[in-house]
Parts: sequence; structure tokens; C-alpha cells
Amino acid sequence: MALITRVSRLFRADLHAVLDRIEEPDVLLRQAVREMEEELVCDEQRIKILNHEHGQLVSRHRDITQSLEGIEAELDVCFESGKDDLARALIRRKLEAQRFSRFLTRKHETLESTLAGLRSRVDENRTRLDSMRQKAELLAEDNAPACHEEPWAMPDTSVRDEDVEVAFLQERQKRGLS
Repeated sequence: MALITRVSRLFRADLHAVLDRIEEPDVLLRQAVREMEEELVCDEQRIKILNHEHGQLVSRHRDITQSLEGIEAELDVCFESGKDDLARALIRRKLEAQRFSRFLTRKHETLESTLAGLRSRVDENRTRLDSMRQKAELLAEDNAPACHEEPWAMPDTSVRDEDVEVAFLQERQKRGLS
């Protein structure tokens, strides 16, 4: 049984090596980069949505708090006036508002932890994406056709005797030595 396991591992290893040679690593790397970019865009969009929801929760919680303060003032008036039935209705609204406030608080805490985790994941993914882009650029440079610049051709620096004679006459004329 151990011999069969070893042989099957050998065949699998050889098969994987053949597949690795067949696949084009630069194409696979570019595809991986594209997929990571798409995932990053989706996560960033989700962060925007959750930030908007967070703002709505904060606003709603503020409204509930103000409503509770108003109910307290109304309860004072009801008890001073002896309107127990009206006070009971206000107490019902107060209890409902308090429960809703607790619900909003729990949802707010959950949303903040979700946002923190998502932001952390986006930061990690951004770092990994930058790393993958750098690898892709390096691989693209390695696979790019070699750019062979022609070396500068050696210019013709030979001087003819006639050129020397003309230059000699010019120099002599400049110096006024005829």
C-alpha cells in the first residue's frame, strides 16, 4: 500500500510540474491582479454603504434621544395635571423608544466592528495587490523582448593631409604670420 501511495505522489508531482510549464505565469499573474482589483473595489463599495448606514444609525439614535427627553417633559406635565391615562400612553412610548434605542446601540456596535474588520481587510488586500503588481511588472520586464541598442559607431576621425594644410593656413592667418 505504501508503494502505491509513493508512486501516485510521483505521478501527481510530475503532472503538476508539466502543468506549471504549460501555463503562462505572466497571464495567470495578470488575471490574479485583475481579480484582486475587482475584490478591492467591491470591498471599498461595501465600506461606503456601511459608512452611510452608520451615519443613518447615529442620526436615528440622536432623534430617539431627543424624543425620550420630550417624553420626560410631557410625563411631568401629565403627572402634575393628574392625567394618569395619558401618562400610561407616554410611558408605553418611552419604553418602546428605550428598547429601540438599545437595538440601535447594538446594531451600531456590530456595524463598527464589521467596518473595522472590513477596513483592515481592505488595507491588507491593498498591500498584497501592490506586491502582486510589482511581481507582474518584474515578470513583464523579464518576458519583454530584450531591447538591444546598437552601440555607437566609431566616427571617422582620420584627418587628411589637405585638412591639416588648410587648418595650418587658417591658424597662420589668424596670428598674422604671413
